[in-house]
Parts: sequence; structure tokens; C-alpha cells
Amino acid sequence: MTNLLRKPTGASGKVHDITPENADWGYVGFGLHRLAPGETAREQTGDTEVILVLVEGKAEIASGDTSFGELGERMSVFERLPPHCVYIPAGSEWAATATTDCTLAVCTAPAKPGREAQVIGPEGITLNERGKGANTRYIYPIAMEERDVADSLLVTEVFTPAGNWSSYPPHRHDEDRFPDMTYLEETYYHRLNPAQGFAFQRVFTEDGALDETMAVSDGDVVLVPKGHHPCGAPYGYELYYLNVMAGPMRKWRFENHPDHDWIFQRDK
Repeated sequence: MTNLLRKPTGASGKVHDITPENADWGYVGFGLHRLAPGETAREQTGDTEVILVLVEGKAEIASGDTSFGELGERMSVFERLPPHCVYIPAGSEWAATATTDCTLAVCTAPAKPGREAQVIGPEGITLNERGKGANTRYIYPIAMEERDVADSLLVTEVFTPAGNWSSYPPHRHDEDRFPDMTYLEETYYHRLNPAQGFAFQRVFTEDGALDETMAVSDGDVVLVPKGHHPCGAPYGYELYYLNVMAGPMRKWRFENHPDHDWIFQRDK
């Protein structure tokens, strides 16, 4: 099994570059650029579609001959303002020039050309509460299946208060047997507030073939190729993560771990 915990490669530039090849899977890609004012990131999309998420800061974004102007609002992701996001189709290109210090996420998955480049947030993205008690978390569904804004990509942001759990009860989406479950690979880009904090994520299968528990730091990415993948935020540290999912079908269907589904049933 490939290394599931990916540390940023530096403090500036492209600090994450996760591809299907280096993740040893078939669909999800995730990149992260940390740019200073005036710096530009640009990429060809090739045979993938892209959703750009301005995690923090502002940038001027363009795709081909289309300029979307300056986008972005929140200077810290923990302001919990809705994210500014742009969809870029396959067979195209994009460029982002930072106008402030900027953290730009690049979410990718296979697609065919045909859609138009467009701004898909913050309009149309509202904060949803999920769970109860210490399982409460807050979600910005950037590009889930209810929004027809992509061919393959499913993208969402989650804020987990200090001391709470998330992606819990443990659930999995690693079999292609719709409508009960869909096969979706997934990445978690983690942030902590305050930044010196840590959180935990366990990725495990029911047969025990995969069972890794990772202490994640601010800026880390965790790969979820299969299995259950709950997160816990210690007391004193708020956890944010940006999820990217993709597979053969753009639908999110999962099953809870049979040992822990009673929690979900109780809290419905």
C-alpha cells in the first residue's frame, strides 16, 4: 500500500502534487499552491477536469481567453466564509496570479471536454450542519452530486470543532455496486487552528488488511484508497479539511461500519 500520509514539500510554490500515478489509483488528483502576491500558477488540464478552490487569499484567475478577475475573500480558512471556486474543463488551461498571499487547491479527475469554465462559488454554497453532540461538524458542499457542475469531481469542505469527530461513524465507499455503494477515491487536505495542533485520522478495512492511524499536522494530505476513514480533533484544536472524491460514477453512496452503525441509527 502506498504511503497514505503526504507532507507538504515546502512552504511555497506547489507543495502538494498528488496524481493517480503516485497515489497508485485511478481517478483523484490533488495539488496545492502557496503563492506570494504577484506569483502565478498555471497548468494545462489535459484529460482531467479541475475545480480550483481558493482556500485562503485572493487571486486573479483565467481560463484560456476568459478572465474571471480577482476572486477570494477569506484570509484564513477558519473565518468559515464560503469558498470562491472555479470549474475548468478538460482540454483547457488555467492561470492564477496571487494578489495577496494565497493558498490555491487544485482538485482533478478524469473528464472529457465540453463543459464551460465557470465560477461555482461562493454563490450556491451554503454552510450545512451535520451530526449531533461531539459528532457535529459544518460543511460547505462545493461540488457534490446535487450540483451539476462537473462530470466526475465531488468536492466539499468540512469544519470540525475542537474535541469533535468527523467522517464518523466510520464509513466506506470502496465498491462499485450502486445504488448501495459507489467506488470513490478520496483525499483529505487538513488544516489546524491553531496551526501548531494535530488531529488523528484512521484508514482501515474491515478485514484488517489496511489499518493505519495517522497524526496529521497543519497542511498534510491523507489518501483514502479504500476502507473507513474517521477523523478526530483534539480539545483545543479546530480541524478543517478539503475533500476531493472521484470514481466511475459521480454519486456518493457509502456504508457505515457494521460495528458502529448503531450510532448513526440512534442519531438519525
